[in-house]
Amino acid sequence: MHSKARITAIGSYVPEKILTNQDLEKMVETNNEWIVKRTGIKERRITDKAEFTSDLCVKAVNNLMDRSNKSIDDVDMIIVCTLTPDFHTPSVASTVQAKLGIKNTGAIDLNAACAGFTYGLHIANGLITSGLNRKILVIGGETLSKITDYSDRTTCILFGDGAGVALVEYDEEQPSFISSHLGSDGEAGINLYCSNLSSKMNDQELIHNGMIVQNGREVYKWAVKTVPKGMQEVVANSKMKIDDVDWFVPHSANLRMIESICEKSGFSIENTLYSLEDYGNTSSATIPLALVKGYLEGKIQPGDKLLLYGFGGGLAHCGLMIKWNLG
Repeated sequence: MHSKARITAIGSYVPEKILTNQDLEKMVETNNEWIVKRTGIKERRITDKAEFTSDLCVKAVNNLMDRSNKSIDDVDMIIVCTLTPDFHTPSVASTVQAKLGIKNTGAIDLNAACAGFTYGLHIANGLITSGLNRKILVIGGETLSKITDYSDRTTCILFGDGAGVALVEYDEEQPSFISSHLGSDGEAGINLYCSNLSSKMNDQELIHNGMIVQNGREVYKWAVKTVPKGMQEVVANSKMKIDDVDWFVPHSANLRMIESICEKSGFSIENTLYSLEDYGNTSSATIPLALVKGYLEGKIQPGDKLLLYGFGGGLAHCGLMIKWNLG
C-alpha cells in the first residue's frame, strides 16, 4: 500500500451510566454466569435520553486533544463512522463540526456498521495520500442502546455505547498504513439488520421495528470463516508473516468469536486487544476503544505492527495493517 498518512493521536469517551450483567438479570431471563461464559462481557455503558452519538463523538475528540495537545482547527475532513446517527440529516459529522467550531472542513458519515472504523481509516489514508486532504478526524461513535430491544435476551446482553477517534495527518516520512483487505457479503445482510424505510431485504420480510435484529449463529459462522482469511490477505499484502504482527485488534463482538478467529488464524489471544469486557459490543467504536485501552496500559509501543480488523453488518469487513507511531 502506498501511503503518506500517519495516525498521530487517539482519544475515546464512554457514558457514565453502567449497565451490568446483574442489572440485566432484572430485565430479561438471563444471568451473569451465562453472559460471561458465552460473550466475555461483564458490563456496558449506556447513554441517557438526552445524550446522542454526536455528543459522544465530541467528547472523544476533546479527550484526544487533552491527551495529545493537538489542535483540530486545521482539520479539513471529518469522517464519522456510525449506524446510530442523531438524525437522517444533517450528518453526525456536520453536527460534530458545528459543536467543535471547526470552520473549514468537509464532513461525512460512513455506515459500515462494526467495520466502520477500519473503513474510515482506509478512506482517510486514501484521501490524504492522494493529496485531497491533509488532516482528518476519523471517529467511530455509537448509541446502540437506543436501537436495542431490551426484551430480546439474545441481543440486549451484547450492546453498549461509546466513541473513539483517531487523528490522521499527512506524513510522507513516517506513514502508518502498510496494507489492507476489505469485502462484503450483501446477500447475508439479512442476518444482522436494523429496519428503516424498507420492510423487505432480498425479498424477505423484516422485523420492522427499528431495533437491531441478529441471527447470532449465522453471523458467528460468517465471521470465523471470513476474518481469518482476511487476516491472511492483509499479512500477505504487507509482505509480512503473521508472527511479525505485534497486536491483533479485532472488532469486539464476542470473546468466544475472537478466540475462535485467533485459533483459526494461528494468532495468540494473549496478543489480542479488545474492549468488550467493560464496554460490550459498541460496533464502530470497539476498535478505537481497544486501541486507547491498550495504549494507556502500556501494551502498544512505538514501532509495533497492529492488525486491525472490523467486521459486521453488511455483512462487511475491512482489515488494516498499521505501524504504531503517534506524534
